[in-house]
Amino acid sequence: MSEERRPIPPDDLHGLADGQLDPRRAAEVEAVLADRPEARCVADYRRLNTGLHALYDPVLAEPVPERLARRRASGWRRAGWLRMTIQSAAALLLLLVGAAGGWYARDSMVATRQEQVAMVRPAARAHNIYVAERRHPVEVRAEEEHLVRWLSNRLRMPLKTPDLQSAGFKLMGGRLLPTERGVACQFMYEDAQGRRLTLYIRNDLPGNRETAFQFGQDEGGVAVFYWIDGSKGYAISGQMPREDLLGIARKVYDQLEG
Repeated sequence: MSEERRPIPPDDLHGLADGQLDPRRAAEVEAVLADRPEARCVADYRRLNTGLHALYDPVLAEPVPERLARRRASGWRRAGWLRMTIQSAAALLLLLVGAAGGWYARDSMVATRQEQVAMVRPAARAHNIYVAERRHPVEVRAEEEHLVRWLSNRLRMPLKTPDLQSAGFKLMGGRLLPTERGVACQFMYEDAQGRRLTLYIRNDLPGNRETAFQFGQDEGGVAVFYWIDGSKGYAISGQMPREDLLGIARKVYDQLEG
């Protein structure tokens, strides 16, 4: 697994938010946070830290009142008890804030894992299986007029085949695929060098979520850019550099969502 996709330890996220990480490690974590859900957690931790400092730093900086300094030892014990009470309350508040942040991070990570299972894994697996086919890479070829109509009927949504000729890729055709809930489809493209891309589409996702572009990669190095719009999910997969695939994914997105 690449460093970019390896899970970031929670201690590193908290250390980054608190400014306690070694500078070199902090730079490494910052570099991989750009399109990761954990970035929101770090931002939330930093906002909470700022708020807590704003509330309590002025109190900590106050001098001890003179009337308390003149009190006998019993008075100091009472002041110490009050100070301990305040500190305990502050610790409890930090604990509650940390717990809330942890649940938020947990929910965010759970949602990301669900998306990976629903989009990245099936899209990359279908890509790996069918791009290797020489004789039957697609079920229905692009020249056959019923291709889009057939798949639109099966997925119960209007489909379009993005034109990627400006990127050097020509539509080969498509096929129907199973999902754990129903069906999906795959469109395949090929360039003059024989490189192939696949567009995976499904219309049976639960939860009515929406996402911007997300990036995933399987163990074999297939890169996947995907996005979700309600029950519909779209993923463009290819074994090529991430930036090259991102440019193609944007073309696909513009044509499908435009």
